[in-house]
Amino acid sequence: MEFFHQLNMFGFELVQIISNPMNIVILFSSVIMGIIFGATPGLTATLGVALLTTLTYGMNTSTAMVALMGIYVGGVYGGSYTAILVNIPGTAASAATAMDGYPLACKGQAGRALGLTTTSSAIGTFIGMIFVVGFSPIISRLALQFTSFEYFLLALFGIIISGTLTSPDLVYKGWIAGFLGLFLAMIGRDSLRVYPRFTMGISQLDGGIEVVPVLIGAFGIPQIMQVLRDKFQVGNMQKIGRILPDFKTIGKKSGIILRSCLIGVGIGAVPGIGEDIAGWVSYGAAKRASKHPERFGTGEVDAVISTETANNACIGGAMIPLLNLGVPGSPPAAMLLGALMLHGVIPGPMLTFEHPEFIPNITAILLLASAAMWVSGMLLAKQVVKVLKIPTPIFMPIIAVLCIIGSYSIGLNIFNLYLMLIVGVIAYFLTEYGYPIAPLVIGVILGEMCDTNLRRALMVSKGSFAPVFQRPVALLLFLVIVFTIVSQIPLYRRCTAALKQRLMGKA
Repeated sequence: MEFFHQLNMFGFELVQIISNPMNIVILFSSVIMGIIFGATPGLTATLGVALLTTLTYGMNTSTAMVALMGIYVGGVYGGSYTAILVNIPGTAASAATAMDGYPLACKGQAGRALGLTTTSSAIGTFIGMIFVVGFSPIISRLALQFTSFEYFLLALFGIIISGTLTSPDLVYKGWIAGFLGLFLAMIGRDSLRVYPRFTMGISQLDGGIEVVPVLIGAFGIPQIMQVLRDKFQVGNMQKIGRILPDFKTIGKKSGIILRSCLIGVGIGAVPGIGEDIAGWVSYGAAKRASKHPERFGTGEVDAVISTETANNACIGGAMIPLLNLGVPGSPPAAMLLGALMLHGVIPGPMLTFEHPEFIPNITAILLLASAAMWVSGMLLAKQVVKVLKIPTPIFMPIIAVLCIIGSYSIGLNIFNLYLMLIVGVIAYFLTEYGYPIAPLVIGVILGEMCDTNLRRALMVSKGSFAPVFQRPVALLLFLVIVFTIVSQIPLYRRCTAALKQRLMGKA
């Protein structure tokens, strides 16, 4: 019954959005803007959502979500343009697409490749939206049983798993980045006793760290510095040709599409992982399942379809924990969380009571965004690609100015600019030394949830951790956290590898 109620509300919200022509204009504009951000090397969907967040400050919540979800969906898809045409992934989410997309373009099938990625991306977004509708009531009902200990452990798990899975080399670097973000979230007066912590006598820090300037600094400044340093230039672009939706091929590959959707949604639901991991995991699964794995890397259609389906399905997966638990499933979803807070919407189990129309509204927007992305990709690809010819020395300063405007517009506070620059410089050097930025952002976002719930839980239990071992969900989360940490210890890995070899030898 709950599912059908959500479905009815979804239909109502869909009609409400479509009936306002301005929403359609904003949707297509934001999707095209997202495609441009995704297609431009050095820019990402995360940065696009961050910059657009500040521009939606004066909008009502529903219209703001139309704009933000549009740029999110467009940004994840747009990276496939440069991945296919010039072998430079516009975003990390499209890195796996370049493996076979560019060889296809070199064979004179760039138009076909773009048609397949556009259609499979739209299908992935659509199926991800179905999971949001179907699973949100279940997860929300489960979350209502959570106490402060469960929320603390959930936030801690989000930080640790994000650091574990996004570290390029040593896992402890991801954990350090995550706990650095957690420390930043501790700055300011605590919400329980209103006592200033780590403010160093700076009055501007009494209210805590503003999330949006931190996020813009963490994602925007390092990317601008890296692009200007490396001087990305787009060259040797393959001819696009006609972009046609190859529905016949899509129909034959329905099994691959379904598997990729499930992978994308599953990875998106894990806190802090993101669309790039979904693309690579789906690529690996498609290669293992293929009858001709040797063709992968030479222009295999299965690879292009699997990666683009998964990274767009990841959007819906990332929305499930964001809306129902207040835990972002990907870096762009973390930006959305900041935007929701800016508009007075607090995600979590109480969202369905405080804003019962919100989740159906988001799912309706996802459906429309997938349709707008498909139409824009089919009709405007050749025009959007022309943006790539803008010289980097001209384009990146414009992005820098938008970062400054976006940070300052939050409260018209000059201190936010200093905060953005400091965080941006720190994030740049962390990136240079192989420390991932996503865990830092997740730490900032989940810091208050982690800190407040731990202290509240200890107040209620009079300093005892016993409830962690007495409540099934809390115990499960605790064991998962312990296993995640222990599994990264070299001694544990050596022991498990030796045990595996011994068992294989006996077999």
